[in-house]
Amino acid sequence: MKIVSIVGKKNTGKTSLTVKVIEELTRRGYNVASIKHSHHSIEMDKENTDTWKHKQAGANLVVGVGSTTFFNARREHDLNRILYLLKHFDDFDFVIIEGYKSYNYPKIITSPNVKDPYTIKEVDSFTIDERGVSELADIIEQKGHDIVDTLFANNCGYNDGELIAKEIRNGNLTVEDLDDVKSYLSIDGKVVGLNRFVSDYLKQSVTGVINTLNLKDFGVDEIGKIELVIPNEKSPKKQTDAQCSILINGENLEINQFTGNIVSNSIRGMVNAIKTEDNVKKIDIEITGIGDDLASAGIWLKTNDHDVELNDFTQAILKETIFATINTLKIDDKITDMKIQVKGE
Repeated sequence: MKIVSIVGKKNTGKTSLTVKVIEELTRRGYNVASIKHSHHSIEMDKENTDTWKHKQAGANLVVGVGSTTFFNARREHDLNRILYLLKHFDDFDFVIIEGYKSYNYPKIITSPNVKDPYTIKEVDSFTIDERGVSELADIIEQKGHDIVDTLFANNCGYNDGELIAKEIRNGNLTVEDLDDVKSYLSIDGKVVGLNRFVSDYLKQSVTGVINTLNLKDFGVDEIGKIELVIPNEKSPKKQTDAQCSILINGENLEINQFTGNIVSNSIRGMVNAIKTEDNVKKIDIEITGIGDDLASAGIWLKTNDHDVELNDFTQAILKETIFATINTLKIDDKITDMKIQVKGE
């Protein structure tokens, strides 16, 4: 998803330019969303309509569904929150924003007095012709980018999204040069950036669990986009560094502390969900006989050196999730068996 905003002073043709850009991108076959920001109240429905009455009664969010769907929220939401929610609605290629000049997205300006470091083009919206609009769309294709905090260009560590965005605006990087991020995360309305490894890890882990479910009973034939909401009433205990060892086919797998923490925290989370015992300080997991059919593989779990009995459903979840997790480490050899040990509070 590439984001660009069109900003300028009042009566400088922002809306007319926004419309022309949307029309051109749509003509090129792109799926386009738009956001309009105003310093004044924007009413989506007329006085005395049913949805207007709902809002007057005190509803903080009113959804109207008919030939179209609209959302009318009582308060203004942060732009990044809105952009994140757009990812849930559809696979948009572009989001064209009219306004929001204080945000750090590539900007096309319609008046020189709003120019800032994020400006990629200044346009006279009253004189721009069809060719000019086409050239502007070319620039948007090249310099638009996703939510700033989700930009990563180094798949083995965290990156500075602001710096990466600047390099894209300056033409030194393209979106195609960035990590292929598969997952997006928001916590309490704040977008959290995930690099390629963490993104793959979450995707594989969640997909592994979902693969154990009877999805066809819920009308799901194939897994496409997965949307997961976890209401967390209790703040999780901050995890500390743990000792994590992984043996694949009898050979020790070298991992750094960052990777070890991710694997160990995931293993702890799964074991805690099983509720084996309190104060688990040591976890041992062994999966053997891994072939083309993971279902036939054997799995054993110990906590604090005590054997834990697992029913078939729990075995399936653990096998799918742990195997998917280890696969994110890009192991070249075919995995036939694995042993994982986690030590620490």
